[in-house]
Amino acid sequence: MTPPPPRLRSGLPRAVFILGGLLFVGLGVIGAFLPILPTTPFLLLALFCFARSSPRLHHWLLHSPFFGPYLQDWQKHRGVRRRVKVMAISMVVGVVSLTLWLTDLSWFARGGLITLALIGITVILSLKTIAADALREEAKVDQHA
Repeated sequence: MTPPPPRLRSGLPRAVFILGGLLFVGLGVIGAFLPILPTTPFLLLALFCFARSSPRLHHWLLHSPFFGPYLQDWQKHRGVRRRVKVMAISMVVGVVSLTLWLTDLSWFARGGLITLALIGITVILSLKTIAADALREEAKVDQHA
C-alpha cells in the first residue's frame, strides 16, 4: 500500500519549499561535476520540497532526462543500480587522482581530500544495490501495462 501524497502547502510555506527545492537542484547539478559535493541527497531534498509545494516541479525533476531515472530508481526501490555505483566510484577515484597528480597540495590537504573521497565511496557502497531481477520484473510489468 502506497502512503498518501504529502499535503501541498500554500502561501509563504509553499514559496519557501519551492525556493529550497530550486536551491537543492542547483547544488545537485554542481555536485554532478564536483565529486566533493554529493548529488543524490540534494536531489532527494529537492523532490521532498517539490512534493510539498509544486506537483509540476516535482514531475519535472522526477522525469528529467539526466536525473529522472536515478530518482525513480530510488523512489521505487530505495536503491541504485550497480552500473551507477561503478560510475560514481570511478568518477570519485578519477577526479581525486587527477587532483592529486596535477596540483601541489599540502600533505594536509591531500589527506583531507583522500579522507573525503573514502567517505564518499563508503556511502556509495553502503547504498542498496537494485537487483537485476527486480529491474527485469519491472520492465515486464511496464510492457504489459
